[in-house]
Amino acid sequence: MDFNDTPEEAVFRTQARSWLEENADRRTGAEVSGNQDLTSRISRARAYQQRKVKAGYAAITLPRLYGGGGGSAMQQVIFAQEEAAFDNCGVVDFFGIGLGMCLPTILHNGTEQQRERYLASGIRGDDIWCQLFSEPSGGSDAAAARTSAVRDGEDWRINGQKVWTSGAHFSDFGIITTRTDPTLPKHRGMTMFIVNMKAPGVDVRPIRQMSGEGEFNEVFFTDVLVPDCQRLGEVNEGWSVAVSTLMHERVGIGGRSGDLGWRRMLELAGLATIEGQPAIDDWRVTGPIVDSWLIEFGAQLIAYRGQTALSKGQQPGPEQTILKMLKAPLIQQHAYRAMDLMGEAGMLTPEALGNDWREVERAWTFGAGLRIAGGSDEILRNIVAERVLGLLPDVRMDKGVPFNQIPG
Repeated sequence: MDFNDTPEEAVFRTQARSWLEENADRRTGAEVSGNQDLTSRISRARAYQQRKVKAGYAAITLPRLYGGGGGSAMQQVIFAQEEAAFDNCGVVDFFGIGLGMCLPTILHNGTEQQRERYLASGIRGDDIWCQLFSEPSGGSDAAAARTSAVRDGEDWRINGQKVWTSGAHFSDFGIITTRTDPTLPKHRGMTMFIVNMKAPGVDVRPIRQMSGEGEFNEVFFTDVLVPDCQRLGEVNEGWSVAVSTLMHERVGIGGRSGDLGWRRMLELAGLATIEGQPAIDDWRVTGPIVDSWLIEFGAQLIAYRGQTALSKGQQPGPEQTILKMLKAPLIQQHAYRAMDLMGEAGMLTPEALGNDWREVERAWTFGAGLRIAGGSDEILRNIVAERVLGLLPDVRMDKGVPFNQIPG
């Protein structure tokens, strides 16, 4: 692997850093949750996103024809690395799913008419997107979709329920997996559509999280009419379309920046005491921090391997799956250890402990969710075991069985 930028990449990094210094504010650590109302936050995010569009940084890897930057995947990585030090005004919160998952899915699997209709407006931030895969009965098995799409003349009628849908309450459009032929095995007989989230029959119900946020929703579809021109890919071939979306999702989760890490844990250990002595002098505290450093350093090397492939114009392998499998549990562990270091005070809120405590509080309340989002720990271990290590596949009693014969 190569740890150094090429001369061209170094120039791009310098240009990106200069643009960010002029157009964004440095992070202060207090951006974990915004104090503005939803409308104001979306407006602020759109304004910043449109500045990025003009500079070519809004969607670096998407074609210029549709408003993207027309650049390389490595340039996207470099910009993300530099932007991590700045306040992105909530762009990731509102447009991350669209830019990172939905729009690339449309680019690679949609028709030219769909690309012209949705890509430019999505890149500008005019439209906000969500991803409608998870269902109550499916758990982490995205192929277990029971939401049905039935032909109605030239159109389709969608009925069913999705759950844990991030941003559905403020989204304009979504991509949805449906069951179009229940007589086929579950990985066949699926079709993906673009759905208007404001269409009659779409009922979005927010879910309040223990972190105090309302990011997730359950969404009900009752006879929602979807024109066939909003179908993504071939009928009954939706699983292959969904797989490309899921890989983009794991890139986003595995590559999260700004999460609670070993450096912050070291700072907390320097402030805390155990039995009247500095916590940083106690091997029970420093040992786990060293373990965290090793895991994070190893994850960084895996990321570098993927970045090296991108730099050479190649497609990285399963690195992002491994990154997500390593980093999501680590964030949760850091939150527990940080709270332990504070003793009884660890139960207090940022109002008592200061704004810097917000990242610890959020890591504790949201950490378990990260281990489920984008594929649970168990799903990812199966993927690595079977597709990377070549181990025997897990026993699947539903393999090759028509979906309508699988016990519900």
